[in-house]
Amino acid sequence: MAKITYIEHDGKEHTLDVADGMTLMEAAVKASVPGIDGDCGGACACATCMVFVPEEWWDKIPAKEDMEETMLEFAENAEANSRLSCQIKAAPAIDGMRVSMPKSQH
Repeated sequence: MAKITYIEHDGKEHTLDVADGMTLMEAAVKASVPGIDGDCGGACACATCMVFVPEEWWDKIPAKEDMEETMLEFAENAEANSRLSCQIKAAPAIDGMRVSMPKSQH
């Protein structure tokens, strides 16, 4: 289980215990974390679960695959450290990760 903190654009934090193997998007939607919509249900077919992952965590999560790269190219608020939370699964290696969210998801 990993403790993940989701930070809204205004600084409000939501810390969740996310079961190993569950995606960060699934956990956020289940807990009604504002700012994580997951409109496609985790199929990597939208960018409504985008989060910003600090650089110190990049080597602890899988690299972006082509589909995720494509979705992020069209995301309105994407930055270099943007990831789709539906593509990041909880694991002990990311316990303590803090991700922030854009002002809006499109």
